[in-house]
Amino acid sequence: MDLARRELAAWCVGDARLAPHDDLVLARRILERYAPRDEAQAQERERMLAFVDAHPCDAHRRTLLVGHLTASALVVDRARGAALLTHHRKLSRWLQLGGHCDGDANLIGVALRECVEESGIAELAIDPEPLDLDVHTIPVRANEPEHLHLDTRFVVFAPPHARAVLSDESHELRWVTPSELDELSTDASVRRLFDLVFA
Repeated sequence: MDLARRELAAWCVGDARLAPHDDLVLARRILERYAPRDEAQAQERERMLAFVDAHPCDAHRRTLLVGHLTASALVVDRARGAALLTHHRKLSRWLQLGGHCDGDANLIGVALRECVEESGIAELAIDPEPLDLDVHTIPVRANEPEHLHLDTRFVVFAPPHARAVLSDESHELRWVTPSELDELSTDASVRRLFDLVFA
């Protein structure tokens, strides 16, 4: 991936195009614009579009208990040759940063907002083109049933050698190089993001 080119096209915090938007037409437009790189990604896109169509008022709200749209990103520091991962407090795994839309259909803005909140780094910028799609199951917990997260994933750029600040959503934050990824308890979708960004 040409990270330098994508970073030049990135939108910064405060860009009006990142403003919250409640109409799921915007989320649908972002998903439609995504050009799947293979058949598996094409199927994920169709599955997510069908979910939005089936839940046109609340696909982006966590009150929809069968599942909901989420947005996340791999936060990259090109100077380090590394990405920032969180050891997620609830799931006890190393994951990219991101989270619930909470009624915001601007998936690009959601991903960047979540990255800023979870990293404590204000000077982030996001490539507005989705990088990857992933539908996965969140296991049952005391206060919520098993449900789906239909996640749109982006790449976010941090300034060189940015210092992350731990939030209450993480056990730990760590800058991870591709060669260090095998040392962490993560999943295939995180490895896929690293392959896409650092290959």
